Amino acid sequence: MLFTIISIAAMVGLDQLTKYWATLALAPDKTAPFLPGIMELRYVLNDGAAFSVFSGKVWGQWFLIAVTSAALLAVLYVLFFKRARLDKLGYAALLLIEAGGIGNLIDRVLNGYVVDFFATTFVDFAVFNVADCFVSVGVVLLAAYYIRSELAAKKARPKAQGAPDEGSGDGR
Repeated sequence: MLFTIISIAAMVGLDQLTKYWATLALAPDKTAPFLPGIMELRYVLNDGAAFSVFSGKVWGQWFLIAVTSAALLAVLYVLFFKRARLDKLGYAALLLIEAGGIGNLIDRVLNGYVVDFFATTFVDFAVFNVADCFVSVGVVLLAAYYIRSELAAKKARPKAQGAPDEGSGDGR
């Protein structure tokens, strides 16, 4: 449990530190090269969700805070009370999702917006931050965890008695 708390706190700290740096170095409208031809650093305040969904809507902030809080409480419940059911991949996925969610929730509650600063230059895409990276990687890992778990469960299920094997060649 201590490792879980320290891991989440460290990732939230990294997220908040990078947002603070972006505010000092890039606000209000500076950009800086980061990975030439791929990404630049650009200060953006996002009062919406991913891809600015709900942006500019007062009720949107409260909705995002409520939904995020509920989701984070559910993830915490699994991390602290159902941990034994997770393998390392599932655990890592939930740690990343929790830390990223908390990082953006802090901004939303304290400021009414999230600081974003990674902007792709090779394709027109949403500007994002470290917390968004944590959540995105966590969701991909969680999907991989569930796919792997389903494949393992399917492999472990005994074949139904009397059911023909797939590809038995009987022509039907």
